[in-house]
Amino acid sequence: MDAFFASVEQLTRPTLRGRPVLVGGAGGRGVVAGCSYEARVFGARSAMPMHQARRLVGAGAVVLPPRGALYQALSRQVFDGLRVRMPVIEQLSMDEGFGEPAELAGATAAEVAEFCEMLRTIVMNETGLVASLGAGTGKQIAKIASGLAKPDGVRVVSPAEQTALMAALPVRKLWGIGPVADDKLRRLGIDTIGKFVATPESEVASILGATVGPALHKLARGIDDRVVAERAEAKQVSAETTFAHDLVTLAQLRAAVEASADAAHRRLLKDGRAARTVVLKLRKSDMSIVTRSVTLPYATVDKQTIVATAQRQVLDPVELGPVRLVGVGLAGLSSVQQGSLFPELDHETDVAVGDEPAVGDIVASVREQGPNWQPGIDVRHPEYGHGWIQGAGHSVVTVRFETRSSGPGRARTFAERDNLLVVADALDSMK
Repeated sequence: MDAFFASVEQLTRPTLRGRPVLVGGAGGRGVVAGCSYEARVFGARSAMPMHQARRLVGAGAVVLPPRGALYQALSRQVFDGLRVRMPVIEQLSMDEGFGEPAELAGATAAEVAEFCEMLRTIVMNETGLVASLGAGTGKQIAKIASGLAKPDGVRVVSPAEQTALMAALPVRKLWGIGPVADDKLRRLGIDTIGKFVATPESEVASILGATVGPALHKLARGIDDRVVAERAEAKQVSAETTFAHDLVTLAQLRAAVEASADAAHRRLLKDGRAARTVVLKLRKSDMSIVTRSVTLPYATVDKQTIVATAQRQVLDPVELGPVRLVGVGLAGLSSVQQGSLFPELDHETDVAVGDEPAVGDIVASVREQGPNWQPGIDVRHPEYGHGWIQGAGHSVVTVRFETRSSGPGRARTFAERDNLLVVADALDSMK
């Protein structure tokens, strides 16, 4: 999929079409999760610090928080549509996968290209999104070809041309060569795939390791017999958040743990299995990581049990040190669920009364202060329908009312505490 996260934002928020969109965290430590091609023209890219991307793009940048549920819903539509013609798809992520249709065995490059265009039409008709497809004799060639096809295209690499094509590409294009390996190879003068192939396999093994080196050398020569197969079920579901400012009190940390546990629980319900192990992950301000886990005597989907188990593992930041990232993972996944004999005990935490304000009290106090409207939040108004917040401040909030099918919508301004304006489901923007 082309610029998937940003493309979804432009699809469901028509005002953003043609504009440089950056999806990711807007705080001081935020990173770019995805960016539109209009933003890439300025040098912005995924995984770049958000402050750097904003500086490159300039005042025209539109920064939005990720809407994971919406991306997942559209991803399912994409792959459900593709499976009509390719029943077996090895899905790598929400926006990328491999297919190996039996009907293309022995096909000409023109026939493969026609099949790819048919798949792109399916995706466009099902979702309104653009996909680029690459095809070749194996996964490595197909993945490289898909990169060459972007944006909005098809690239078929025939067996006759793959050697010459691969030889001229930067060695970093090889799937499996990361920044560290790329640096090692370049320092030795190996900057293209052709030079990599010309390097003796024994030397490659000494540079990249006895296992990885020869395997990559084989792939670089176009020898790739890996089959396409559906990926195995995930062994863990998790959710984590990096905060713009370090958490320095127990109250702050407990509120963050509850939010992460709640998000992990929602993912667990979508997964359809129960979890037996609850893992708490804390990254300190010095970047060191503290991980703790508790394994329950039974697998559960009970939210209270999961939250309480995560809270029992919390360490006071006063003793531990400032915390910049909080994550909760659920492992030991099983399709078999068993209820607890004493659920009230599983719901208890180790917080002594009076030590710290309860998480519920913290949430309640925030609500009493009024809504915390942030740009990018989906909202609904009884008269104007579905919209999203473009800006907020000085006791007012500006909302752009539009959805996928509405075309560019009109912006309206409301008082920050207008009771008619409520948070809405992001999926409603697909209508």
